[in-house]
Parts: sequence; structure tokens; C-alpha cells
Amino acid sequence: MVLTTSLLLLLSLALLAPGLSAEQCVLTGWWINDLGSDMTIGALSSNGEFTGTFHTAVMTPTKDIKASPLVGIQHTKTQPTFGFTVNWNYTESTTVFTGQCFVDTEGKEILKVTWLLQSHVNSIKDNWKATKVGADTFTRRAEVME
Repeated sequence: MVLTTSLLLLLSLALLAPGLSAEQCVLTGWWINDLGSDMTIGALSSNGEFTGTFHTAVMTPTKDIKASPLVGIQHTKTQPTFGFTVNWNYTESTTVFTGQCFVDTEGKEILKVTWLLQSHVNSIKDNWKATKVGADTFTRRAEVME
């Protein structure tokens, strides 16, 4: 009986251990991708909704690029999935992002995202060229915001 109880306890701990060792990935904060675009995600509401700003580094230098608003929602798991929309304030286009917040083996938080950029076109016959698809990796930005 004692051996059976000990084996059940050991099995239970082995099954629960992966959940206990996973670190929480927190979406709130300042993030940057490998192209230099950065975003700030504000505090989550009780149902996982958030707002923030996105500043792209990928645009022609003649444009006056300003931070654009973003709105989104996330699940509240340890390494949550999320989605948000950026309404670009310098052009007639919108981008939706979806992804997951991970904690790597060294404890570093990483956002892996896929995005769809919908650009404005003047007619339905040009719609075929209006959507671009891409992927990005964001890491937490360590510097203090100015």
C-alpha cells in the first residue's frame, strides 16, 4: 500500500512539474523587433484586453512616421496567445498581428508573431496586391523609454 501511494505521488509530481517550471510570459511592456520597430503594450484588463502604440522602422524616410495606436486581446495562460490590430496613422492601411508570448530556456521573453498588412487600393481589380503577409520576432526592450 505504501509503495503504491509513493508511486502515485511520484507520478503526480512528474505530471505536474512541467506546469510548475514554466515561467510566466507577460505581454505588457516595451518590445522591439530585429528591424527596429518597437511597440508598447499597456496593462491588461480583467478579460485580457489591452491597448498600446506601435512605431514602425520599416517605411520610406520621406514620411513623417509617428507611433500608431494598437488594440488587442490575449489569453491569460503562462505563455499566452494574443492578437492585436494597428491602425496606421500615416497611411491608409491596417495590420493585424497574431502570435504567442514565450519564455525561452534562458528565461528571456520572446513574442513570435505573424502579420497581415492590408493596404488601400483604388479599385477591386487591384485588391490582389493589397495584402502582405510576414512574420516577426520581438524581444523585450531593456532601455528606459524617453
